[in-house]
Amino acid sequence: MMAAKEAKARIKINKLLEEAGWRFFDNDEGKANILLENNVKISKAQLNEFGENFENTSNGFIDFLLLDDKGFPLVVLEAKAEDKNPLFGKEQARRYAISQNCRYIILSNGNIHYFWDLERGNPQIISRFPSLKQLENYSKFKPDKKRLTTECVSEDYIALTQYPNYKHDPSYINEETRKNFIEQNKLRFLRKYQLNAINSIQKAVKEGKDRFLFEMATGTGKTLVAGAVIKLFLRTGNARRVLFLVDRLELENQAHKAFESFLKNDYKTVIYKENPDDWRKAEIVVSTIQTFLSKNRYKRLFAPDDFDLVISDEAHRSIGGNSRAVFEYFIGYKLGLTATPKDYLKNIDISKLGENDPRQLERRLLLDTYKTFGCENGIPTFRYSLIDGVKDGYLVNPVVVDARTEITTQLLSDQGYSVIIQNEEGEEVEENFVH
Repeated sequence: MMAAKEAKARIKINKLLEEAGWRFFDNDEGKANILLENNVKISKAQLNEFGENFENTSNGFIDFLLLDDKGFPLVVLEAKAEDKNPLFGKEQARRYAISQNCRYIILSNGNIHYFWDLERGNPQIISRFPSLKQLENYSKFKPDKKRLTTECVSEDYIALTQYPNYKHDPSYINEETRKNFIEQNKLRFLRKYQLNAINSIQKAVKEGKDRFLFEMATGTGKTLVAGAVIKLFLRTGNARRVLFLVDRLELENQAHKAFESFLKNDYKTVIYKENPDDWRKAEIVVSTIQTFLSKNRYKRLFAPDDFDLVISDEAHRSIGGNSRAVFEYFIGYKLGLTATPKDYLKNIDISKLGENDPRQLERRLLLDTYKTFGCENGIPTFRYSLIDGVKDGYLVNPVVVDARTEITTQLLSDQGYSVIIQNEEGEEVEENFVH
């Protein structure tokens, strides 16, 4: 039996549009909200005439206009053939969008898709097309960049929330009792490199970016830095509510306790699954990614603008497979925290891979931590390595101890061992090794 013919770019893009609620033709859901460039309505015959891979168009691509509820152009969708890089010719798409008074652009070849908000940063890779509702909510989000970038963040940024008048307390003023006072009140002060991390976000926002990646070695206080970032965004009006996503239950509890300790005097922190009915009363919501994924809870119970800042702990694990859908669903700023980012594009010829295996390129782009968080050049927004920590005296070099016995060595030789790893689809699988 002959295998079914693989769907080409136009068919794939049509399906993505349909899944997001966009319509080429009038139906029971409403009037058509996709037009050809120059605001021309599309007939089924015209749509088919483009060819399954846009081979019958003059340039191998076509521009569609996606309309808002009032019938005005909202998005320019530049749909290309599969063998074309979606980013090629993006400036032409930008000029056309400006001429149509469109803020948003989608660039797609059926396998790889980018969403571009002309008011905020560069094109960002996406796994599905945004719906009209998502874009309407996105448009309502009005961050105050000036307040965020000019906010003074000092070493006592967290301590001032924990104990606003700590400097005037006699036990702090007295140098002999100061250390004990700080310990008793669990006051947390930011180290120089942690201040540099927060300042790097302020600089990135000033440059028009809205995605950030902190690559920090284990033990360097990523959660404390996250607490300071959360305060920065909430205090300056750049976020009304923050979502902190983790991938394990123990991290969920740890994060909740930490944010309570750091910020409880100004902001309320809840674990979502323990407060499913009144989480809206909190400024900080902590959850596992699995809780949000279960039965598509994130789409059923949340609006895209419920969180203005999404922080992904262990970011290299939370953007793979279905987890990425949660990450993309919410609008606003995105921050990734990781000690071990995944560089799936290192030493890869993107153009060549795109021609030979577009699906493989799509998988690599979606899983690449740097690309996801707007660091296309492979350089994170801020980096503080193990070597940096050792040099500054905050960390010590690990010591490897060989504790093998004849029994364990023989067992490993005879039966091997297994580890849980993440494959290129972002799924956790068990891999066995036998000597």
